[in-house]
Amino acid sequence: MCCAASLSAQSLSYSRGQNVSPAYEGWEEGADGTRYFVFGYMNRNWEEEIDVPVGPDNGFNIDDVDQGQPTHFLPRRNRFVFRVPVPKGFGEKDELIWTLKTQGKVERAYASLRLDYQIDDVVRASETGALGAGTSSPEIRANKPPKVEVQGRKALDAKVGQPITLTTIVTDDGVPKRRGTGLAGAAVSNPGSRRDVTSTPPDSQAPVRANRAMLPPARVTVGKNVGLHLTWFVYRGPGAVHFSPEQVMSWEDTRAGANSPWAPIWVPPTMPADGKVEVQVTFSEPGVYVLRSRADDGALTGDGQVTVTVTR
Repeated sequence: MCCAASLSAQSLSYSRGQNVSPAYEGWEEGADGTRYFVFGYMNRNWEEEIDVPVGPDNGFNIDDVDQGQPTHFLPRRNRFVFRVPVPKGFGEKDELIWTLKTQGKVERAYASLRLDYQIDDVVRASETGALGAGTSSPEIRANKPPKVEVQGRKALDAKVGQPITLTTIVTDDGVPKRRGTGLAGAAVSNPGSRRDVTSTPPDSQAPVRANRAMLPPARVTVGKNVGLHLTWFVYRGPGAVHFSPEQVMSWEDTRAGANSPWAPIWVPPTMPADGKVEVQVTFSEPGVYVLRSRADDGALTGDGQVTVTVTR
């Protein structure tokens, strides 16, 4: 009875009231040889967005606790959110620790330079769901992340309730090609994962139909539909922000009908031919906001950012 109750509790999902767990995604090496620790997080809520200012409840175990981490946490799984340069002198046995306290619970992510934690663009594409596990192609290995250029000043002023317009130019190499939905919407699917449910055993003329519920899952990573798009979201800020038009979700909302690349029947919006995208933003409270724009080709992402000081 106790075990059944435990399994039942683990299968529950929550709209709000749960905590956020920081996640160490791995380390990567830039073109100039600089190494970076890469972090994301899991907000266990489907609806509640949680704010935690930089400090003892949202910081690192080095002198400067502010390493560019978010203070506004979107729902559910958010991967490859930010990266931190590996401190000088760090060896394989050293750890950079991100501590996050939410809903009264403290959790930590431990980053190290162990070789099995090294990531590259193919790992990113696989982990975010554009590739089936263990699959790639020459095309996808040559893919470059899209580039985002936020037009105008990167430090802006605004008034509560008065919209401002943000303009970005998005460029991309066209890889991966825009696809449909479901498994066919991935950049590369694993043919071996698509199992026939009907087979004919040796020495038998009667086909055997397998129970789908007994088959292994079609993929071990989350599924994602590919297609270039741009979305804005709050990275830091004290109040609610309204974007018009509605933005594609940057977090893994897997519910059917969600405006999310991870939703089963989602189709990417058509990008303007010149790559120019405009959005109007309205703020509910005064304060300093950091807004991030993320261009996503389905496999890799590129980010832009603005800081907005909002007054009454």
